Amino acid sequence: MKRILVLVGTLAVLLGGSATATAGTTARAAATCGVTWGSLPKEAGSLSTATLLEARTGQHDCWDRVVFEFSGPADGYRVAYGDVFTEGQGLLLNPYVAGGAVLGVSLRAPAYGEGLPTYPAASGQHVATVVGYRTLRDVMFGGSFEGYTTFAVGVRATLPFRVFVLAGPGTHSRIVLDVAHSWS
Repeated sequence: MKRILVLVGTLAVLLGGSATATAGTTARAAATCGVTWGSLPKEAGSLSTATLLEARTGQHDCWDRVVFEFSGPADGYRVAYGDVFTEGQGLLLNPYVAGGAVLGVSLRAPAYGEGLPTYPAASGQHVATVVGYRTLRDVMFGGSFEGYTTFAVGVRATLPFRVFVLAGPGTHSRIVLDVAHSWS
């Protein structure tokens, strides 16, 4: 019998072979991730006047990523599993966010400058296409009020995550949220 190994991301499928080979390949790929982040709330930084410009997503071998880019230095955030409310309006976003668990993201920076929006979304709007992602299920904009901006990030389950700040490009900065594919 002819066997064909098909690689799809970190998942290997052995066509015409045994399921044992597939499980072993997947386990080895997961073991190389070394995720030790945990799922408790993460918080750092202070309030900034740098404005939110963009939120985008990406896929990696061991995690899915959401990147928030700002017009200048921004380092303040709080990210935790639980209820997520829109800024200023007090409306619960959770019933409208896809996923088995929801991460509330509070960025300590506005999505407006000089009274005008700098981020092109309305409160309650789904702002990312995450079809085919292993962990992310939804990214919803919660709004911006008194210098704080919120997002609800739907994930398939309560999984480990990390948050960190990157400088650049140029004078910009980014707050990065990674959510692991598994607890390995």
